[in-house]
Amino acid sequence: MFDPDIAPSGTLLGLLQRGRGDGTLHALAAPRAEALAALHTCVLRDPRRDWQVENRSLYYARLYLELHGGLDEIEQHLFHPDDLLDTSEERTGLALAVLGHLASYGRADALALLRRYAAGGGNWAWALDELALRDDDAALAALGPRVLARFPRTPEGDAALAAAVRDAFEPRPWRLWADEQLSPATAARVRAAREQGSFDRWQRQLRPTGPRPGWSVREVLDWAQEGLALHPTQLRHVPATRCLTAVAGPEDRLEIIEAAAFGPEAARATALRYLAEHHDPQALDLVEAAAADPGGLVAEAAVTAFERMRCTEALERARIWVHRGDALGAAAAGMLACRGGAYDAALVLAALRRTVRAEGPDAPVLLELVQGAGRLRITCAAPVLRHVYRETASSQLRGRTAQALAATDPSFAAGFAVECLWDCEESTRELAARHATTADARVVARLRRLAADPAEEAEVQTAVRSRFGTDVPLV
Repeated sequence: MFDPDIAPSGTLLGLLQRGRGDGTLHALAAPRAEALAALHTCVLRDPRRDWQVENRSLYYARLYLELHGGLDEIEQHLFHPDDLLDTSEERTGLALAVLGHLASYGRADALALLRRYAAGGGNWAWALDELALRDDDAALAALGPRVLARFPRTPEGDAALAAAVRDAFEPRPWRLWADEQLSPATAARVRAAREQGSFDRWQRQLRPTGPRPGWSVREVLDWAQEGLALHPTQLRHVPATRCLTAVAGPEDRLEIIEAAAFGPEAARATALRYLAEHHDPQALDLVEAAAADPGGLVAEAAVTAFERMRCTEALERARIWVHRGDALGAAAAGMLACRGGAYDAALVLAALRRTVRAEGPDAPVLLELVQGAGRLRITCAAPVLRHVYRETASSQLRGRTAQALAATDPSFAAGFAVECLWDCEESTRELAARHATTADARVVARLRRLAADPAEEAEVQTAVRSRFGTDVPLV
C-alpha cells in the first residue's frame, strides 16, 4: 500500500481517480482530449491506496472504449526504460489489467501489446496471467520460448524457473508449454521445473523449522521471540499463538499471564493473543496496559487481540474505551459499530463524526463505522456519510458508505444510487442495480447495458434481472 496523490473530488481527475460513477459521466460530457488526458493519468499512475482490494481496471477499460482511446501512452509507459529498473507490480499492474479487459472486448491492439510485454517486459508474469485468460493456445505456445529464455540454463536460472512455475497465478500457459505436442521446444524444461517445484515442497515438509510436538509453553514463546533476531525479521507471534493453543494447559495459565505482562516483545504479543482468544478474565486488563506500550509490535498485537474478542465483557469494555483517542479507542468504536446494539447508536455516531473531523474521510476505522451506521440505521448520520462518500479516495470505503446510505438516506435511490451504476466496484454497482430509481431514463438504459455486457459480474446482472423480471427483454 502507498499514499497516492489524489486530486480534489470536484475535478474530473479526482472523480476518475476515485473510481466514482460521476467520473465516467463527467468524462463523457467533457472535451475528449481532456477526458483522455485524465484517464491516462489514472492508468499510468495507479491512484489506489491498496491495489489488492480496490478495482479500477474494468472501470478504466470501459471508459477507453467509450472515448475510443488509443494505447500509445500505455505502450510508452510499459516499455519505458524504468521498466528495466522497477519491476514492481504497482508500476504496471493496472495498465496490464486494463489491457486485459480491452482484449476481452475484442481490441486486437491490446492483445498484441500484452503479448509483446509478456515477451520482454519486467512485470511479464502479470501480462502472462492476462493472456492466460484471453489468448488462444497457438499464440500462447509461440510465446513459450521467449518466456523461458528469461531463465538461463544454470542452477540459479533453473531454480528461478521452478519458482515461477510453482507460483504462477494462472497455470494454463505452463501446462501448454509442458505439452510435447504443442510446445516441443519447451516441454522438457517446463516438466523438469514442475518436478523440481514439487520436490522442493516435499523437502520443506521433511525439514520443518517451526515448533515440534512436545514443545513447552516456554519453547513456543522463545521461538516467537527468536524471529525478531533474524534477517529479514520474522514476525511469528500469530503462528506461535496457534502453537500455544496446542501445547498449553490450565497449569500454564500463570506463566502465559506473566509473559503477557512482562515478557519480551514477540513473546508478549503471543501471550496477549492467546489470552484474548481464550477469553481469559485477565485479558482485557493486560490488553489495556499493552496498548500504551511504546513498542509498536506489542501495542498493535494488543489492539488486534481485542478486535478478535467476541465476549460480552469485550463489548462492555468497548463502551468505556470508545472515548479514547488512540488505536484502542478506534478498535472499540469499530467493535461497537459491528456488534453493538441499538443503544450504542449514539456512541457510534459520535465516533463517526469525531473520526471524520480529526482524521479525514480515509481513516481506517471508517470501514467499520459507516457499516455500523447502516446496520444500526442511524438516519441522522446521513450528512456525514454523504461527505465520506464524496471525499474518500478508497472505493472500498465508498462502497460500504453507499450501503449505509441505502439504509439511512431516503434520497439515496434518486441520488447517489444512480451514479453508483457506473462505479468501479462490482458490489457498489450491484447495490445500485437494486436501489436506483427507474424514473431516471439513464438508469433504465444503464441497467440494460450492464445486463448485456459480457465483462460484467454475474451478481450485478442478477440484480439487474431482479428489477426487470424474467419476461422483459434486456437488449
